[in-house]
Amino acid sequence: MNHWIVAPIVLPAILAPFIIMVLRYHLDLQRIFSVAGVMALLGIALTITAQASGGDIQVYELGDWPAPFGIVMVLDRMSAMMVLLTALLALPIVLYAIASGWDDRGKHFHALFHFQLMGVCGAFLTGDAFNLFVFFEVLLIASYGLMTHGGGAVRLKAGVQYVAYNLLGSTLFLFALGTIYGVTGTLNMADIAVRVAEIPAEDTALLRVGAVLLLLVFCIKAAVLPLHFWLPASYANAPLPVAALFAIMTKVGAYSILRMYTLAFGPEVEATQGLVGEWLQPAALLTLAVGVVGILGSQHIARMVAFCAIASMGTLLIAIAQFTPDATAAALYYVFHSTLATALLFLVADLIMERQGGAIAPKPPMPQSGLIAALFFVGAIAMAGMPPLSGFVGKLLVLDASRDASDATAVWAVILIGSFVTIVGLARAGSLIFWKSHDAEVVATEETVEGEEASAPTAPEPQPGLAFTAVFGAVAGLILLTLFAGPALEYTSKTAEQLFTPENYISAVLGREE
Repeated sequence: MNHWIVAPIVLPAILAPFIIMVLRYHLDLQRIFSVAGVMALLGIALTITAQASGGDIQVYELGDWPAPFGIVMVLDRMSAMMVLLTALLALPIVLYAIASGWDDRGKHFHALFHFQLMGVCGAFLTGDAFNLFVFFEVLLIASYGLMTHGGGAVRLKAGVQYVAYNLLGSTLFLFALGTIYGVTGTLNMADIAVRVAEIPAEDTALLRVGAVLLLLVFCIKAAVLPLHFWLPASYANAPLPVAALFAIMTKVGAYSILRMYTLAFGPEVEATQGLVGEWLQPAALLTLAVGVVGILGSQHIARMVAFCAIASMGTLLIAIAQFTPDATAAALYYVFHSTLATALLFLVADLIMERQGGAIAPKPPMPQSGLIAALFFVGAIAMAGMPPLSGFVGKLLVLDASRDASDATAVWAVILIGSFVTIVGLARAGSLIFWKSHDAEVVATEETVEGEEASAPTAPEPQPGLAFTAVFGAVAGLILLTLFAGPALEYTSKTAEQLFTPENYISAVLGREE
């Protein structure tokens, strides 16, 4: 068996407790080991992506127990791509957290950071639905610790709301798994696909209930309207480097929808035909609409970026909900773009808040205003989908893939109007923060807005070199995604083809031709 497959899970699972038990009182060593661990994860991710690029689906059987009796990890194009995205995102964020001093404002930041990476990578690689639930719980526990890092009543309140809402999702997840297991007698994803295809159409009522419950769980994770209420306050009040890392968490929900509803409950499966796309597409359109309205109406920059994350998820799920190879290829390209763009805006928002607070209002000039304004401008055009960056390419691909859809007019209208409103909202914020004439008395009279506590201590000034290097790393990722859009789209197209030929996945996991 190829042991590289489990390395993205094993590495952070070993490193996180090592940091807690051995390096607890040595922050400099924690930083060294944390950065080294992320760089090693990036090397592993590049290795497994190269292995998966040939199209072979590889299976790792834990304990050498074959599926469906044992737990398996599965490496295909999509799982490798998502692990690589996670590693690429983690490196600039951990560097920024070190440079800005965020890792020193609470306890166990680096250990929790690596537990978070373990949960994310595990969710992408697992071939078992119950272990997907387990990795979701690892995500929940680690993300709660990271969200409340640094303390504060507002942050703690948002953290409690986040946990309560996601515990509800976890409960629904268990109900869904119990229902599916009761019908199929298995929780291995490939085996579920085999059993579902064998169930007579007249006996599928309970199976459809389980599939809908599972979709609700994934929609909660993906912040789909009306299940998105946890995200704005949670992301806006979390430490913003942590919120930047959380940009990948909503993609776990989107990944899970793609995985389960192309493999086990695909559009060609009679038992669940028409169950997902017909409901997901209107919800995705509304999610995008609510997201852009939130961008336009936000009075705090962190909350505005949180609504940017919601809007980008709406665009992504519009493509996913069509369940066609072309739309899925566009969605996978857009996953890369939206994750990097959202993380970039959160990091830029932190640069702004460190210097003059988060209210979107005229203020005296901040240190390094020109450089931060330029970074905000790059993030804004990327998020809005303006040329020449990858957001324009991604949205163009989604629009092109939607031409033959039954609701193509609605899709085009919502995406194009949403892009325009996003431009207006981000331009408004940028002009107020950077370009409007400043009044020196504004800060003295400024009222505390949501997400900022009046009694919060002033954060230390970030070390400009490493902090800006980390932010420019995210910018470089967007530029490279634009320059290499052709090879990237070729990879995502082949990934979509692999997803829509589930018999290859089933054969690889179960070891027999289906």
